[in-house]
Amino acid sequence: MRNGKAKLRGGFTFIELMVVVAVTVILLCLAIPHLTQSITRAKESVLHNNLFTIRMAMHNYCFDKGKCPQSLQDLVAEGYLKTTPTDPMNNDSTQWRTVTEDGTQSLNQDEPGIRDVHSGSDKTSLEGTRYAEW
Repeated sequence: MRNGKAKLRGGFTFIELMVVVAVTVILLCLAIPHLTQSITRAKESVLHNNLFTIRMAMHNYCFDKGKCPQSLQDLVAEGYLKTTPTDPMNNDSTQWRTVTEDGTQSLNQDEPGIRDVHSGSDKTSLEGTRYAEW
């Protein structure tokens, strides 16, 4: 100290840092739900697209072959799909829920095949329906 005056040092006080941290935490708390909802919407969109693709391939297979496929792998083996699409809700391409056609109403009554496919997830969509019902 010279002449009784203290030299001021630059920097932030503890209170100023705490205010900045508190504002940052509040902003993050507001942004995270929107981010997770956006990710879920994107997965739902992919699920809609994958279901449409599989169902169209199944329809084409049934029309061309005169019978429905016995498994989703038949669609790949016959060239209707390049690979079995992944279910984005459980990140697996082997856990699709398939619906077998009724033997009395099937195109080939000796070998009833798959008539529909649904997600293998038990989760609920943002609109309130189960993905397994799509």
